[in-house]
Amino acid sequence: MPKKPTRKTLIAKLDKVFSEYIRRRHGEIATCVTCGKKDHWKKLQAGHFMSRKHYATRWDEENVEVQCQACNVFRYGEQYLFAKHLGEKKADELLFKSRQTVKFTDHDIQDMIDLYKTKISLL
Repeated sequence: MPKKPTRKTLIAKLDKVFSEYIRRRHGEIATCVTCGKKDHWKKLQAGHFMSRKHYATRWDEENVEVQCQACNVFRYGEQYLFAKHLGEKKADELLFKSRQTVKFTDHDIQDMIDLYKTKISLL
């Protein structure tokens, strides 16, 4: 009987597959939403407007866009420029949503892993 994966393992798997989908959804060469740098998707990151610590928006496709390492890490996500990219209404919606409490079951997380694996295979 196979061992059931831990919640931590499931979240790490979902983070990985979700990040790959975000970076690949616009093609092989992607563009940083905050500075405009173009590069291969493998050299870019999935930057979050609202921090990953907020599970309500952690895997929300509208909350996450392609960013270069300089913008995402060294300039702390360039949140102001990210918000301008989203528009005031969407930024406000994501801020509100990020403050909601959500509880994903292990089954929910596995379903999202499967969903993003499928989305990647369709790219």
